[in-house]
Amino acid sequence: MTRAVEPGLREWVERLSMVLERDGLPRMAGRIFGWLLVCEPPEQSMEELAAAVQGSKASMSTMTRLLVQADLIEKVRLPGARRDGFRIRVGQWRRLWESRMQLVEETVELTERGLALLARRAPASRGRLEELHHQYRFMEEHLPALLERFDREHPAARAGRPAARRGRASGRTSSARPAARSRRPEGNAWRSSR
Repeated sequence: MTRAVEPGLREWVERLSMVLERDGLPRMAGRIFGWLLVCEPPEQSMEELAAAVQGSKASMSTMTRLLVQADLIEKVRLPGARRDGFRIRVGQWRRLWESRMQLVEETVELTERGLALLARRAPASRGRLEELHHQYRFMEEHLPALLERFDREHPAARAGRPAARRGRASGRTSSARPAARSRRPEGNAWRSSR
């Protein structure tokens, strides 16, 4: 059953979708994602989503598929219904940050290779790449500790979440690089949070 959207909530969902759009998520997918963050019940049918975010059935189908493939939402069987629904995945936020950490790690590796290729150039011509490298290296060194601190200060957020990935994201900061990674992000962070 579709419920009326509370005053102001539709505007909030729209503003969130605009923020997510700047990070690469299509606006309608952002609306669906935003609605699933605040809706009751937490599982919504395609029809309920379409009514809440004022989208077409075709748009709902395309955007929910994108969000499922990006591992941002999951498809679930609705109780007592013959149709599927959608909800935010349990443990979503940690997976998203781990995906971004992988991106940071890969960028550090890539910038190190680039700097090695530019080793014979004058320091001034290496500056742009060095700036990028130093910023990502800083994040690589400090983000794991920040995530661990969050886990300590918010233990309830761990409920239902898979175990944290070990390795570089767990705080190892040596300059040695692993020979290969089993999971590599593809595209932007929204499409790579698996």
